[in-house]
Amino acid sequence: MAEKALKTSVFLWEGTDRKGGKIKGELSGTNQMLVKAQLRKQGINPTKVRKKGVSLFSAGKKIKPMDIALFTRQMSTMMASGVPLLQSFDIIGEGFDNPNMRKLVEEVKNEVAAGNSLANSLRKKPQYFDDLYCNLVDAGEQSGALETLLDRVATYKEKTESLKAKIKKAMTYPIAVIIVAVIVSAILLIKVVPQFQSVFSNFGAELPAFTMMVIHLSEALQEWWYIVLIGLVAFVFGFKEFHKRSEKFRDAVDRSILKLPIVGQILYKSAIARYARTLSTTFAAGVPLVEALDSVAGATGNVVFRNAVQRIKQDVSSGTQLNFSMRTTGVFPSMAIQMAAIGEESGSLDSMLGKVASYYEEEVDNAVDNLTTLMEPMIMAILGVLVGGLIIAMYLPIFQLGNVV
Repeated sequence: MAEKALKTSVFLWEGTDRKGGKIKGELSGTNQMLVKAQLRKQGINPTKVRKKGVSLFSAGKKIKPMDIALFTRQMSTMMASGVPLLQSFDIIGEGFDNPNMRKLVEEVKNEVAAGNSLANSLRKKPQYFDDLYCNLVDAGEQSGALETLLDRVATYKEKTESLKAKIKKAMTYPIAVIIVAVIVSAILLIKVVPQFQSVFSNFGAELPAFTMMVIHLSEALQEWWYIVLIGLVAFVFGFKEFHKRSEKFRDAVDRSILKLPIVGQILYKSAIARYARTLSTTFAAGVPLVEALDSVAGATGNVVFRNAVQRIKQDVSSGTQLNFSMRTTGVFPSMAIQMAAIGEESGSLDSMLGKVASYYEEEVDNAVDNLTTLMEPMIMAILGVLVGGLIIAMYLPIFQLGNVV
């Protein structure tokens, strides 16, 4: 039975309603006959039913974290509206264009239909649903407030992915422009400079030092361009592999990146926001503080904060207050510490940590916008120096020749 359910496909249909009006739409089903039967039950006379084709681009489309966030939000909405769990899966699955996401929803539905809890069904897909996600859903099922917990998980995922997108935006824009600048400069050196060089060879006069430097650089790049390219590719690949395999290297990169100007501050504030958001969500779900800190340690995304959270966990488990433990690490800003202290005293720690998260998320948003604004004139200057410098080097001999004439 489960084997057949996995083969559910999306069908495009056309037909007429009870008044004879033409209508069309999409419907999930295992075969055309069952889809037609479903349509007739709804008072629709199907005239054409065909399986929806999968486009070349969407067939191998990966499931992104934002897809999981959308799935969680829709599940929360369905549960709050009183829609039965299994029916919610059907409705949500049909709404995704990504066939891999539809398949994932269908597989989770089959696990639940077989008698497993939602949390255990999700745990069978660890590449999409991490321990924190599954533990929160489990807490919701145990307490009988699944829709409330799903709402909190959805908010957590949306905020976290939004924060990641902002960080990626801050890092991607300048890197992309610098890569384009390097490619343009390489093309000029390999293709354009040799044309000028052949003209200069007929001058019979000594060329300026700047022009000679550019010509020598062009000659070297023409002869060794493939070695330079292989070296760059090897460096990027080696960095990725070393970062993946070596924990010490990853830790060193994490520590160094926080010391970078401007970007380091953005990453620092984003780590604070993730710490506060994760701890607020888990603590609000009824997870004990010491257990919640386990999930928080891995969610901060930086070894400096991970080690700090592990120390906080040891202190809290021995009876120390959270705000005092945060202060002793020397990592957290005074604003976050004071808000945690107020939350502990008033019994509203989750609410106060949520406000800390919102504050630093907004700080990151503003910092990314400011960085983008600052980078634009800086990047224009870099492009001007690179491209303009090459053009000046090539035209200097022509200017000198004009002065001589």
